[in-house]
Amino acid sequence: MEIIDAHAHIYPEKIASKATETIGEFYSIKMQMPKGTAERLIEDGKRAGITRFVVHSVATTARQVRAINTFLKSEIDAHPEFIGFITLHQDLTEEEIRAEIDFALENGFHGIKLHPDFQKFNIDDEVAEKFYRAASGKLPILLHMGDDRYEYSKPRRLVRMAKKYPDVNFIAAHFGGYRCWDESELYVGLKNVYFDTCSSLPFISAERAKELIDLFGADRFFFGTDFPMWDAVEELERFNKIPLTDTEREMIFSGNIKKLLFNSK
Repeated sequence: MEIIDAHAHIYPEKIASKATETIGEFYSIKMQMPKGTAERLIEDGKRAGITRFVVHSVATTARQVRAINTFLKSEIDAHPEFIGFITLHQDLTEEEIRAEIDFALENGFHGIKLHPDFQKFNIDDEVAEKFYRAASGKLPILLHMGDDRYEYSKPRRLVRMAKKYPDVNFIAAHFGGYRCWDESELYVGLKNVYFDTCSSLPFISAERAKELIDLFGADRFFFGTDFPMWDAVEELERFNKIPLTDTEREMIFSGNIKKLLFNSK
């Protein structure tokens, strides 16, 4: 089966080691890959049979946004197996956000990645609604979701925004809520919310993962590794323990993400 990693972070060579270390410190988790470069991502993915990767990075200040997006463009240009998602920041004006989305559409990007906990904004605050108005009908938004240490990315906040902005496709990372998986059940009935599997399978059982997949439908899920946090082979082994049919597995590995991003049937 074709496997697409729907959630991977990459960084420029000169900061890759430090950026990787910083993420590990933020989550108090030992990073499995010590250096989050494009080359290491491809090497790690190949060991697991992954052939394409959704890549992104997160801006922690507004002035970083264009530099990061330009870096990501250079990487997707250099690596045809990469599918790029731009970054944005809440301190940008709505006009500036629209300009970045135009940049994305003109340069082959397929989505937007936001990390409310790193960037320190509530998903349902007015400052965040600039993103949804600008992206509506244009690009899906991948959001880090959940963390019991913070309020920024709680599932109930995304539920409100998904209802208010039905023309925005949201991807709720980490089965809809890292360390808040029971709250993920709030998404039931929302047709514009999708999910990825990354940074969850080390913490929840295969049975619980199956319950969540059955709750929302296998057609709503994407396989992801959260590189450089986890080893791709180990993530694949964890995922394959979930009792799914071959059809469901194929959908989650590649069919669903291709349908959302490329209108592929």
